[in-house]
Amino acid sequence: MGQIQVEYNVGGIEGLCVITPKVYGDKRGYFMETYNAEDMRQAGLSYDFVQDNQSGSAGGVLRGLHYQIRYPQTKLVRVTRGRVYDVAVDLRQSSTTYGRYYGVELSEENRKQFLIPRGFAHGFLVLSEHADFCYKCDDFYHSDDEGGIAWNDPALEIVWPGLHGKYHGSASANGYYLDSEYLLTLSEKDQKWPTLSRKS
Repeated sequence: MGQIQVEYNVGGIEGLCVITPKVYGDKRGYFMETYNAEDMRQAGLSYDFVQDNQSGSAGGVLRGLHYQIRYPQTKLVRVTRGRVYDVAVDLRQSSTTYGRYYGVELSEENRKQFLIPRGFAHGFLVLSEHADFCYKCDDFYHSDDEGGIAWNDPALEIVWPGLHGKYHGSASANGYYLDSEYLLTLSEKDQKWPTLSRKS
């Protein structure tokens, strides 16, 4: 027990937590518990996770900002290879921080995890040559329940590391570039999401 350190309400946004597991290492390598339900409960974070997902992405890929409409999910996310900048946007209508975001770098080196409760949009930008991204969800994925917000919505003022460009009325990647050698890459769907003020 006691294998995690939790930063609560990061960025002043209630419910968002950054979790750092205790890591045991020696010349052979390392060991850590990536999830322990009892440690989570003792930390006041009790969730019934029902689905684990994993994605692999090349450098410069930006995924998001996604949420489920009728079946919202709490997510516990981490990176097992590479580095990403991970973002959560508060979509809870009754929240005093509605429309605010918090971003954190997750990597195989820092081994941090980001707990994103229900009611947030989520996305990430891959900062390394490749990244493997893993997450637990407390509800199942429903393909007909997807929602999204433009990753570059000017009202959100998200500062994506090393990314430059100007909003021209859509979520298109056109006109944006990265400081690194990677090409900014988004799915066709992610280039069509509306801004927060126009979401249904």
